[in-house]
Amino acid sequence: MRLLYSFAIYIYSFFINVAALVGNKKAALWVGGRKKWEDNLVNFSQGKKKVTWFHVASLGEFEQARPLIEQIKKVDPEEYILVSFFSPSGYEIRKNYKLADKVIYLPADTPKNVKAFLDLVKPHRIIFVKYEFWFNYLNQIQLHNTTCYLICGIFRANQHFFKVYGGWFKKHLAAFDYFFVQNHESLNLLESIGFKNASKTGDTRLDRVLSISKEPFSEERFESFSKENPVLIFGSSWEKENDLAVNFATIRPNVKIIIAPHEIDTNKINALKERFTSPCKLLSETSPNEDLGKVKVLIIDQIGLLSKLYRYGKYAFIGGGFGSGIHNTLEAIIYGCPVLFGPNYKKFQEAHDLLEIGAGFCVQNQEQLYTTIEFLNGESNYYCARTAAEKYVIQNVGATNKILEYIYKR
Repeated sequence: MRLLYSFAIYIYSFFINVAALVGNKKAALWVGGRKKWEDNLVNFSQGKKKVTWFHVASLGEFEQARPLIEQIKKVDPEEYILVSFFSPSGYEIRKNYKLADKVIYLPADTPKNVKAFLDLVKPHRIIFVKYEFWFNYLNQIQLHNTTCYLICGIFRANQHFFKVYGGWFKKHLAAFDYFFVQNHESLNLLESIGFKNASKTGDTRLDRVLSISKEPFSEERFESFSKENPVLIFGSSWEKENDLAVNFATIRPNVKIIIAPHEIDTNKINALKERFTSPCKLLSETSPNEDLGKVKVLIIDQIGLLSKLYRYGKYAFIGGGFGSGIHNTLEAIIYGCPVLFGPNYKKFQEAHDLLEIGAGFCVQNQEQLYTTIEFLNGESNYYCARTAAEKYVIQNVGATNKILEYIYKR
């Protein structure tokens, strides 16, 4: 089985290399970032007493690791932090993250790579985030007897571990000393296959977004924009969410719109601006002290502001739900902002939680967007949704401290 799995990894890497050769930009970054990775780690562990290796798939998982990295650095500033990414979309944005001593791409999960990687890094603690399971890595981690944790874990019944044929996959979970998971379903699934070394601690991203919300932030342009009318924020929007925003602006001109596209592409953003018939500006066309009271649509054409802008919204539409999956709902919820999102939310525990308590709403088309906003414009409905969001935050913060307390007790 290991031969078959490793062969599949080689085949996957081969096709990524082919895609890079024919001009796929993401594949080219994936391949280029892994070239000569061993040279990048030569003498890595020399003179370092403690190395904690965090592995994340992409940006969302990094945001779950980040609060723990920050706390570890506070507890032990001498701890050496290595962060590995699988996806270029995460690596390229966080490759210069200051609290990580080194940020790299994870070498492909081949037996040769894995042995070389662990010999070079010599981690004393390993932390995987959410659902990154690389079976050659897990096998060698277990053989090395290295302390390993899964944080913010989510398990689903359709995963290989829980199938009749899942014995080979299941045995690799023994590499984890402890599972910090997000829901009771994950606890029950793990227990059903014999793993009781787990607890429900929740999502560390709540701790991260809470700290962001407490940072002072105020600019006249945003204050003036949101002063007179309710604001609907489209966060990390893709094409489908942009279409909804354009149509909604025509139907409901009394609601202002902030759009923060997931991809900052000048041509696409300029084309999006031209689709609006009401007064629309790009953020880059404004100054911090400008009065934007008469502007109806504001397009955020720079990275890094969205998490702060949700404080100006009455409600938020989180992008990605018509594609591979929704983006970060917690950045909006932290301000008590009810959230809307498309139908592809099944893998996101917080979305299920928010739907259940009435702070989140699934929207599949233009009509549902309109009716949901109409519903939330009812004073009592909005109060209930906002209160539910605020209560959710209060009840679920603190995952980082729970994890930290456990790993430092060992």
